[in-house]
Amino acid sequence: MLDVAFPEADRERLIAAWERRLREVLGLLRWPAPEVAALRWPGGASLAFASPPDVLYAATEINEWAWDAAVADVVGGSTEPAADAARRLGEAVARERKPALIRLLQAARDHHAAALVDDEAASVGLGAGSRTWPLGELPSPALVPWDAIHDVPLVLVTGSNGKTTTTRMLAAIAAAAGRVAGWSCTDGIWVGGEQVEAGDWAGPGGARHVLRDQRVEFAVLETARGGIRRRGLPVARATAAGVTNVAEDHLGEYGVNDLAGLAEVKLVVGRAIGSDGRLVLNAEDPALVAAAGGDAPVLWFAEDAAHPVVGAHLAAGGEAVVADGGTLTLRRGWTAVPVLPLAEIPATFGGRLGHNVRNALAAAGAAWAAGLAPEAIARGLRAFRGGAEDNPGRANVFRLGDEVTAVVDFAHNPHGVAAIADVARLFPGSPRTVLLGQAGDRDDRAIRELTRSAWALRPARVILKDLLNYLRGRAPGELPALMRRELVALGCPPEAILDGGEDLEATRLALELARPGDLLLLLVHERQAEVLTLLGRLEREGWRPGSALPA
Repeated sequence: MLDVAFPEADRERLIAAWERRLREVLGLLRWPAPEVAALRWPGGASLAFASPPDVLYAATEINEWAWDAAVADVVGGSTEPAADAARRLGEAVARERKPALIRLLQAARDHHAAALVDDEAASVGLGAGSRTWPLGELPSPALVPWDAIHDVPLVLVTGSNGKTTTTRMLAAIAAAAGRVAGWSCTDGIWVGGEQVEAGDWAGPGGARHVLRDQRVEFAVLETARGGIRRRGLPVARATAAGVTNVAEDHLGEYGVNDLAGLAEVKLVVGRAIGSDGRLVLNAEDPALVAAAGGDAPVLWFAEDAAHPVVGAHLAAGGEAVVADGGTLTLRRGWTAVPVLPLAEIPATFGGRLGHNVRNALAAAGAAWAAGLAPEAIARGLRAFRGGAEDNPGRANVFRLGDEVTAVVDFAHNPHGVAAIADVARLFPGSPRTVLLGQAGDRDDRAIRELTRSAWALRPARVILKDLLNYLRGRAPGELPALMRRELVALGCPPEAILDGGEDLEATRLALELARPGDLLLLLVHERQAEVLTLLGRLEREGWRPGSALPA
């Protein structure tokens, strides 16, 4: 796939010339009849064609030549003749060919086993039923112990917000069912409750790591929009998939410019679901309701048990998970299976925290679709405390000396800030301090919208931070300056806006300024572990506002 930008007026001529040139060089290379696709978006397009999996690098060079030739044809200029390009590219294809890999992948298809490939290794089967070999040491298919090769239940989780919490809830349910759970998310990779990698692993690399671990009996993969858009799904088949919600975030990237387009990207996970699986969707999300369709059977979830989308679905014999009279309930047609009261799910703060109620409904629906029993769903959700130990960085609450409440969350868009506002309402008083920052890959409009959502909390002060590891093309200090201007325009006194540096420094500043009765809303995206460690220590040691902070 090649993402290109060009003037709107030239779009159709350029795309037509690209496809013509691509088919020309592929014909000279005697390439298998290719699938060719162009995804149009304002200001450009994504141009793609299908390639055998062992020559993907050469395929990118083929695509680049076709595009360069198309530009020369339409705009003018010189280009390498097709015959010369075919000779050069044919040599690249020949060098990259891996016949042993193709034979292994074909044998995996014949045995109905999953197969995963990257630059270093290939594997067949999933988790406890997998075997992995370096690409240079692939076995003959006849030597693979196919009787021992099998897949494990696998759930994909995506959405704009709540992905990580839902992933962790699902893993807790699987553990309660006696399965060794492996999961990947934006905070790392875990197997059986042990973190094996830290960092953002919500992409194909994290998926392969989990699915090649022979301890894993149940896999849950957070599947981020960026990975879907750039690399597709990490697996061809999944037992179930869930979409928590769709909210404005990352618009303008990779040809996704509105909620409808974003919903379409998120719903790609449904393409991995067969007729015996389920696509678990939020019935209270209008963008998902509008975009839902396709071949995957849908299981809806909703807080409102009388929601019309749910009602129509159940009347047709469908399935849903709802909050019915304060009880998480599984529904199939008119049959209802009560699972547990929402008040008994710790992460929902007695059933009062709406976004975690919805996350629990999504997790329960995906677990049910993956064959886990209602009893395991109840045990898993009761065991999931939702604090810094099992859900770090998501609505983690610290009571400091019974005088200051600090809430740490990963909220990074207005939808997420609205959720953290729900947490704030659980505690007395209004927010005194909001810690605010954003990654540089959002446009100025999105940055201003995030700032407006934070100011809507009416804090006494705002501490701005710079995400130096996520500048993504922005200059240091550029985003805090933009947020400062927006806050002043909204009516925030300039003296109430402070520069905090990076996450840990900004957290320490918020604590130094805290006074009895304060509520601190700390939106933390970097150095999360250090921030949580500091606050945990202060909570244990009975720190009080005005006291010195540990070095």
